[in-house]
Amino acid sequence: MEKILFILMFIIPAGMTAEDLISSLQTKVSRKEGESVTLRCSYDTSDEYVYLYWYRQYSDQAPQYILRKGARSYSNTHTADFAKDRFSSTADRTFTTLTISDLTVGDTAVYLCALRA
Repeated sequence: MEKILFILMFIIPAGMTAEDLISSLQTKVSRKEGESVTLRCSYDTSDEYVYLYWYRQYSDQAPQYILRKGARSYSNTHTADFAKDRFSSTADRTFTTLTISDLTVGDTAVYLCALRA
């Protein structure tokens, strides 16, 4: 029997000013085991030095860091060891994505995007 995964997305602020905005473009996503999913957040900041963060949170647990993606004048990426094989991110001037490949039931969580300018 195929299992269906549910992924909820929210945003959290990280080093934001009153002018900085970040928002999820999806609130609930479901996929089957073995499939891929791409989660998206849009952001707006006047800063040219931007880091975009992705976390996941399981019920009754603290958020778990997945990766940090540089955007605009930053171009580096840092990925947690557990995420290096199946998690990847892109970023441009106004959007960031998190792609998870080969989904497992363990990927069912709340995913959080954050901006640090």
